[in-house]
Amino acid sequence: MRRILKRGAAGGTAAVIAAAVALIAPWEGLRTASYQDIVGVWTICYGETLGVGPGQTATPEECRGRLAARAAQFEAEIRPCLPANLPVETRAAFVSAAYNIGSGAFCRSSMSRLALASNLPGACDALMLWVKAGGQTVPGLVNRRTAERALCLSGLD
Repeated sequence: MRRILKRGAAGGTAAVIAAAVALIAPWEGLRTASYQDIVGVWTICYGETLGVGPGQTATPEECRGRLAARAAQFEAEIRPCLPANLPVETRAAFVSAAYNIGSGAFCRSSMSRLALASNLPGACDALMLWVKAGGQTVPGLVNRRTAERALCLSGLD
């Protein structure tokens, strides 16, 4: 039987954010000094790119706060691109993907289209289409999408 958790339920969004942060952090990794990622974008903390430039530093505590705040922002940005009632695990997997690919790309993706068409297993499977950076398949992205897909589907049991 499929579980559907109402987003309006107390703690629904907080549970999604907590699950998304737990998924995102190990895949992004913590780096407290800014660096250029695989495609040359300045990045810091747990994959944060907003307002990042060369020579920046952050404490682990600042990084954890930034990750939680940005995960909440991405959750809000993709909310209109998904059905209102989704299991926490499924929504958290989509927040993780959006954190990595951007809200705009997520909302234009087959993940969003399939979810809105009530094909949640197909939407979860569509995560696997997002495994390239700089035009090349990246093994780390394949592994991340596999984990996101597993979490996404686990919400549908």
